[in-house]
Amino acid sequence: MSLDPRAFLCSLFETAVAAADPHTVIARHLPGRPKGRTVVVGAGKGVAQLAQAFEQAWDGPLEGVVVTRYGYGAPCERIEVLEAAHPVPDQAGLRASERLLTAVSGLTADDLVVALVCGGGSALLPAPAGTLTLEDEIALNTALLASGAPIRAMNVIRKHVSRIKGGRLAAAAHPARVVSLVVSDIPGDEAALVASGPTIADAGTREDVLDAVRRYRIVLPEKIMAHLADPACAAPLPSDPRFANHSHAVIASARVSLEAAARQAEAQGIAAVILSDAIEGEAREVARVHAALAREVATRNSPFSKPVVILSGGETTVTLRNAHGRGGRNSEFLLSLALDIDGISGITAMAADTDGIDGSEDNAGAFCDGNTASRIRAAGIDPAACLADNDAWSAFDAADELFVPGPTSTNVNDFRGILIA
Repeated sequence: MSLDPRAFLCSLFETAVAAADPHTVIARHLPGRPKGRTVVVGAGKGVAQLAQAFEQAWDGPLEGVVVTRYGYGAPCERIEVLEAAHPVPDQAGLRASERLLTAVSGLTADDLVVALVCGGGSALLPAPAGTLTLEDEIALNTALLASGAPIRAMNVIRKHVSRIKGGRLAAAAHPARVVSLVVSDIPGDEAALVASGPTIADAGTREDVLDAVRRYRIVLPEKIMAHLADPACAAPLPSDPRFANHSHAVIASARVSLEAAARQAEAQGIAAVILSDAIEGEAREVARVHAALAREVATRNSPFSKPVVILSGGETTVTLRNAHGRGGRNSEFLLSLALDIDGISGITAMAADTDGIDGSEDNAGAFCDGNTASRIRAAGIDPAACLADNDAWSAFDAADELFVPGPTSTNVNDFRGILIA
């Protein structure tokens, strides 16, 4: 094969990201203009670019405020862009939540609220309910991130300890019409779970929350458990009359992006197979399944003929064993895969988060092939020990295999590509 495997996988990643470009997708989903005011609110790692795109596409007056992660802002003329911490909330996020709630208060039935929602919004919108404090919400977030629980379970829990999540921001806008435009980073594209659904209610109940805590053995502070035990913490249900004049659309998703990447591969003469856009589970274990399939194709030419690129998306999880390890779920996935394809030729893989950031470091993910584990060892690092310590970033940094594209302005979850030459 004459093509550069890493350059090829980069081109597929770029195609997947471009398919979720805010300027393209926003223009296709503009709501009708209202008689009254148009107020834009939103949250997420790609929301500033969504706000910028909406401003450019909207032909009437508008105002509003959105919040994104530090360093992820974009210039807007009429929509104020705030920045706060992610993945652990901070005081700036608390102030941003209050600003969003204020922005939608006092509206009438003639007004329109456009909610721009994308991944990362849960951490960016802390608004502790009842007697809970920001410190309590930080403790909750830290426990959830370390639990290994799927994103669905985490967000169902988050919306029951909040004054803004679980549809509460939309309820505060009543009686205005609310249109939510959602860039989904949730496996299965359940819009109500993206950013814990600030403007979209779902049927998740307090009993579901307590069941998730038990099922995934999530250890929460006593104060939070006491709050969850109180029936008053229940989030509003979709049947709440305050949501009668609301609608939403998923304007970009992992499925659309993976399909675009598959077409790009086939245009370059490489067959493409999409396993799923909704894969969940422990990152290192999901990697072992992918590695087994890649080995089968590489050594036996089955079940797919070579050359082929195997694509998948979704959102894996990491159960923290070492709080000081560096890296995210995509790096951990790839390090596990690198160990399982160690010494096998013809396999090159990439795993990256489509928002450009994997975990808390500056890389989106990494690359690996059958020699990566050996290169890590040659640099004086034990890749198996790094995996055990949740320290995939250090391993790939030593092998010069990190993928650092910078912020991408969107977020449709994980992108995984495995090329078998």
